[in-house]
Amino acid sequence: MSSAVKVNALRDAFGNELARLGARKDVVVLDADTSSSTRSSVFGKAYPERFFDVGLIENSMMGIAAGLASTGKKVFVAGFATFMSGMVYNVIRQSICYPALDVNIVATHAGITVGEDGATHQMLEDIGLMTGLPNMKVVAPADAPETIRVIDAVMEGKGPFYVRLSREKVPDVTEGYEFRLGKGLVIRDGSDIAVISTGILLSEALDAVKALEKKGISASLVDMASLKPIDSELIRKLARETGLILTVEEHSVYNGLGSRVAEVVGEEASARVRRIGIDDVFGESGTASELLAKYRLNSEAIAEEAEKLVEARRK
Repeated sequence: MSSAVKVNALRDAFGNELARLGARKDVVVLDADTSSSTRSSVFGKAYPERFFDVGLIENSMMGIAAGLASTGKKVFVAGFATFMSGMVYNVIRQSICYPALDVNIVATHAGITVGEDGATHQMLEDIGLMTGLPNMKVVAPADAPETIRVIDAVMEGKGPFYVRLSREKVPDVTEGYEFRLGKGLVIRDGSDIAVISTGILLSEALDAVKALEKKGISASLVDMASLKPIDSELIRKLARETGLILTVEEHSVYNGLGSRVAEVVGEEASARVRRIGIDDVFGESGTASELLAKYRLNSEAIAEEAEKLVEARRK
């Protein structure tokens, strides 16, 4: 990696941007004893009168958030993804999504790259859980710059939102690009295969696309941060132009990005879709880089899979 490439944590970008936007008097932030890790503590230090660390009562926290939103507050709830989706699912469904309240859930420490925390904290099913809820919008930024733009969009939009962030520091890939809810971001154009990524694996996918180019394979690369709504129009366009789509996500292959792309292709287009993600297993403890390699989510594995797909079609 070039020394010129900036490497930042998405949660740091979230905490700093939330604090910057906290001058709005209607903004209220809640956390469940994880504020130093989620970085919501940055807002808490700036605006202690509008920051509530409720302790380890995540279900009650979602109920409190719903109550505050019902009075017109712009509510952000921060916590680890494993607690912010699975543990509190029914409260989110009944108290937030059903009345379509302006509650914005920012779930950090998502995916396999939580690393040494192990399987209990490696939330790999949350995209499926949250995209299945009526009224919920789901976004997974790729890096720190995109996280800032997503938080800005959430602040201006109407909830509920689920924003999925990682713990790891990753390269800034989307600097200078625009985020639009419901739209994918084309990072590179290509004609042989389309690689669609969500979340922090975009930098791995970009390295893979660069490696493919050296082998004479032309690959499009798309950052699909907006998972719901998803950019069906772009997916159909890529299916028509390449006939091959490879999805890349730090999530189960079931009910995540790959499933959403396959739904669009199956209903409205014709192309082969290959999904790269966690293959219906729990994770394990290890460093982020070790786990990405083991579960074949690093740039080398992505490039290898894409090359096999293209070569198989050329035969």
